[in-house]
Amino acid sequence: MNRSTATGHTVLLASPRSFCAGVERAIAVVEAAVDAAAGTADPTVYVRKQIVHNGYVVAQLEARGVVFVEELDEVPDGATVVFSAHGVAPQVWRQAGARHLEVIDATCPLVSKVHAEARRFAARGDTVVLIGHAGHEEVDGTMGQVPSAMALVGDGDDVAALRVPDESRVSYLTQTTLAADDVADVVDSLRKRFPLLQEPPSDDICYATTNRQNAVRALLPESDLVLVVGSANSSNSVRLVELAHRHGVEAHLVDGADGIDPAWLDRAATITVTAGASAPPVLVEQVLAAITAHGPTTVSERAVTTETLQFALPKKVRRP
Repeated sequence: MNRSTATGHTVLLASPRSFCAGVERAIAVVEAAVDAAAGTADPTVYVRKQIVHNGYVVAQLEARGVVFVEELDEVPDGATVVFSAHGVAPQVWRQAGARHLEVIDATCPLVSKVHAEARRFAARGDTVVLIGHAGHEEVDGTMGQVPSAMALVGDGDDVAALRVPDESRVSYLTQTTLAADDVADVVDSLRKRFPLLQEPPSDDICYATTNRQNAVRALLPESDLVLVVGSANSSNSVRLVELAHRHGVEAHLVDGADGIDPAWLDRAATITVTAGASAPPVLVEQVLAAITAHGPTTVSERAVTTETLQFALPKKVRRP
């Protein structure tokens, strides 16, 4: 739209935004593990991979002494290690057991649901097709559940190239942080290729991803610019930027206020601000402050739904 900015900015604050229940739980797991380890002979808590995909969150936990590692061979035998919200393959669990590591599992329950579906579908004789992005930690964990019975596809071309032992025994699952529109396109391709395709009993795309996409989609007709707070490796954050682009709206992913180019604000009268599910609210507040510092700003919160879901902590870190 590129309307005049002479009278300042209108900020449409999309809601829901920022942390989801799975992210809140994962961070709370690490914090509880740190508290429990304090004062012990070895108070160091290790986390395999980033607990959630956000640089600010990781830095805050590192400031509390948490050590993030890429693989378990970086963790001393017998130490405490937290598995990230994205989940891991059974092979990683076996490696942890062989090293006598004290494992605390922070896998999001919605990811664990997909893992269970993969095992169940494979057990009934299906080739399980996972729709997702190669190299993403969640995809690695899900593909590792039954690697001999799984295939990964990202788009229609992958579907066309897919070969399976029995075309009448094919089911699909999805990475939880994808764009619903993209998944629908791939599922259509799968159905055309495999008419007897079996689907999961409920949508694998998590509620938080869907809600954040719906909140942004509702505001796009009014928006000159969309700012998505989130880190570059956050799948659900990147999908929000892509959603805006598909509708012809300028959009940028920013880790925080420092990532904002003033030129973006100069040409935008109405700015939608949102945040991926792994981005903390404090970063949104800093982005709003930066926009306000750029000129007169009116902020209006727009909600499409209210999220109330909460996940219990693992037994190992629950307080009595």
